[in-house]
Amino acid sequence: MHKLYLFLLCCSLAFILNASNQAPGIVLAENGSSSYQIVTPDEPADEEQRAAAELQHYLEKMSRAKLPIVRNAEKQEGPAIFVGRSTESEGMDEHQIRIREEDGGLMITGGNPRSVLNATYTFLEDVLDCRFYSPDSEKVPQLSKVEIPKGLNYDYTPPITTRTVHSQLYYDNHSFADKRKVTYEAFPTYVPEARVHTFHRFVPESIYYESHPEFYALRDGRRIPTQLCLTNPDVLQLVKDTVAVLLEQHPEAEVISVSQDDNQQHCQCDNCAAIDKREGAASGSMIAFVNEVAAAFPDKTISTLAYQYTRKAPLHLKPAENVLITLCSIECDRSAPIAQNCREFAQDLIDWGKKTDNVRIWDYTTQFTNFLAPFPNLRTLQPNIQLFAENNAKWVFEQHSHQPSELFELRSYLTARLLWNPNLNVDTVMEDFLNGYYEEAGPYIGKYITTVHDALEADTAFFLFLYGDPSQAFGSFLKPGLLQQYDSWMDEAEQAVAGKPEVLDRVKRARLSIDYAILEASRQQRSEAFSLVEKGPDGNPATPEKLRRRLDHFREVAAQAGIINMNEMRYSVEEYLQSYEFTLERAKQPNYALNRPVTLLEKPKKYADENPQVLTDGALGGSSFYANWLGFEGNDLEAVIDLEEAMEFSEISSAFLQVVNHIVFFPEKVSYYYSVDGKDFVLLGPIPNARPLERASKVNDIQNFSLSFDPVKGRYIKVKAENLGLAPIWHHGAGLPAWIFVDEVMVR
Repeated sequence: MHKLYLFLLCCSLAFILNASNQAPGIVLAENGSSSYQIVTPDEPADEEQRAAAELQHYLEKMSRAKLPIVRNAEKQEGPAIFVGRSTESEGMDEHQIRIREEDGGLMITGGNPRSVLNATYTFLEDVLDCRFYSPDSEKVPQLSKVEIPKGLNYDYTPPITTRTVHSQLYYDNHSFADKRKVTYEAFPTYVPEARVHTFHRFVPESIYYESHPEFYALRDGRRIPTQLCLTNPDVLQLVKDTVAVLLEQHPEAEVISVSQDDNQQHCQCDNCAAIDKREGAASGSMIAFVNEVAAAFPDKTISTLAYQYTRKAPLHLKPAENVLITLCSIECDRSAPIAQNCREFAQDLIDWGKKTDNVRIWDYTTQFTNFLAPFPNLRTLQPNIQLFAENNAKWVFEQHSHQPSELFELRSYLTARLLWNPNLNVDTVMEDFLNGYYEEAGPYIGKYITTVHDALEADTAFFLFLYGDPSQAFGSFLKPGLLQQYDSWMDEAEQAVAGKPEVLDRVKRARLSIDYAILEASRQQRSEAFSLVEKGPDGNPATPEKLRRRLDHFREVAAQAGIINMNEMRYSVEEYLQSYEFTLERAKQPNYALNRPVTLLEKPKKYADENPQVLTDGALGGSSFYANWLGFEGNDLEAVIDLEEAMEFSEISSAFLQVVNHIVFFPEKVSYYYSVDGKDFVLLGPIPNARPLERASKVNDIQNFSLSFDPVKGRYIKVKAENLGLAPIWHHGAGLPAWIFVDEVMVR
């Protein structure tokens, strides 16, 4: 019923606008003049004053007529546009907007001052055809006559009342956020120091763990500081005390987060386990704990997470009235709508809705390990937001990349539009944006968007993961043939706007995702067209000129666009480029081990199809553990490479990956051996880890373990890398087995 109501409202506005083309309307301005005045309340709120000023500004841009702004008590005889709350607003929902023409007068109002501003931008956009695509791109019609439909009567209440898109386009440009009707920050009204994952801030391991290990989670008979023990009364008092201090420091704040840290190592002591068993979920001990905190602060909202191990609602307990449940969809496959591919989450949403009306959705819309990678999930945005709205989620936080990512402006724009109206016509909005923002290049970028999504939909087995990598899609929507087609369309897009520098820059930014995918396909030597090396004029291996131009283009456009980071781990564009240059140099070097058979003496797990030949296949690993790395969980790497004949060599190297937050660490040391017969091996030397793991270690890093020695002759090479074993006690994965990831072994 709710969806039908919104649909009818949208249709009624479309009908009114259509009718305006058939019958005479109300003329607000003509030939640069107007008899209208803009009237505000006698004591307008800031948002009402801004609404009037914005209306004046855009009407003048459209018609050259500058309408005066007056207070209600100063109103002159003649027609008027009233902007603000009045007796007409009494009884309106605080988020409701109303645009109404009567007897030549126009009223733009809302249930509160913010809604008045929302109503004004709705009028400008939906009635007068202004477009606000990005902070630096808007389209304002130039008209000799500004006319609105006679009898215009539009009421709308957005189903989602707190709308956040995690994008710097909104956080850094508040006026643009107003136009798109989203918040200025990720956590409005929260205590700044306590927004999410707060347990470690309330009971710091560095202060309490040594003297009070009982404050922390019991796992496998050992107390570790990954999460708190939620049935320890001293922990409860410490949290209450800290919350009280923070609320006193920030009296303006309405919400504070009391929430688990970002790991799944929750307490399994007898008392916590008993509650969780009774409630059928680990959310049981969490809600019991948070409810007690909430009882101490009845005038504030206590936010907590339904995330990973706490996502499932408890069987019996209900959140207190002042507890906000933030339900997170992090595990979901993004290749299709949540209701289709993540039914467990959809059921959790329903179950929490039966417990409380106070649910905040934390949804995800980008690939966090590769911001610039093609990520064809645009078709899932609408059904997902509709699912949230239909289940009465009033507060939705769409975690985009914050910093620039694939089709950043389009994604930021479309997501905000859907949060305001989940039932708009997405195809119409997309076409309008592409043609308005990219102008003549829009159709070519539209072809890419359509084709990459069609290719994903055709691959029904593909899991589109938030923490994935382009390499997973090289047999799917990023096949070499498709990449060539996307690249060709981007060429045409650039040519179409070659004479428009500002628009051309937008197209070049859009092209970055295709460039990045091709750079990564080349890193893995996916085809003859995408390779790291070719034979140079002198007969020696050389970097293909086309690849060099693409890398330089990527560098230049990223710098011009101010793009700093490649992923959420703050792996910088500069680090990526340096790593790629190193990869190009490695690829040109001779490698006696290339395509030679590999025997593993330790078993790998999960990644790179557990294929030992990854170590000698010539494909070089990227910044993600999905990108051609062979993984070992908790055990060492030990591999033997058969060179198939005795050779003389004097250098061996291999690369290892580190992704600290995913418990992927460099090995403690790497040792190289050689053998003539494959039975008796001689140690050539150990190489200690030059960057041992510390709290301040780079989150995302690659290290080359290289050893040079006097020439030796042998047929077999053994590589042994020693695993750190378990994550250290200070790490959020304390007690869990560490991973090591290794790629290409080079022998020269």
